[in-house]
Amino acid sequence: MAEGTVRSTVTRASAETVFGVAADLEAYPEWATGVNSVEVLDRDAEGRASRARFEVEGFIKRITYELEYEYDPPQRIAWTAVPGDDIREMEGSYEFSEEDGDAIEILYALRVETAFSVPGFLRRQAEKQIVTSALRELKRRAEAIEEETG
Repeated sequence: MAEGTVRSTVTRASAETVFGVAADLEAYPEWATGVNSVEVLDRDAEGRASRARFEVEGFIKRITYELEYEYDPPQRIAWTAVPGDDIREMEGSYEFSEEDGDAIEILYALRVETAFSVPGFLRRQAEKQIVTSALRELKRRAEAIEEETG
């Protein structure tokens, strides 16, 4: 991915649990900061979202966009935006890999080009905040689910 933000964190949750949380797009409004709604528009043969519409609180305004998804369970989820009124281009991915012991590294990469004018330094700052927050919240949600299910 050309220019963008890449961050990682480590969790004690299993790759399958983290993958499941990240793939459950319809639940994002319950745990992902700024995500107001997610509507799944199409599903793949396994029932996962292949295309979804998001409405999120942006730093400047409320943003709506559609993403198309590809899955490689339980190692990777990737997406690209359908160009629209708010987002010109977006590509991102979550990658899940085993660390030493029972830990899983979650790597999140994101690149966004808005369809409205935003200075480059603000766009990069927004990407960093989105990625940092998403990693923290994904880790928290996955670990909570594993604690509940024992």
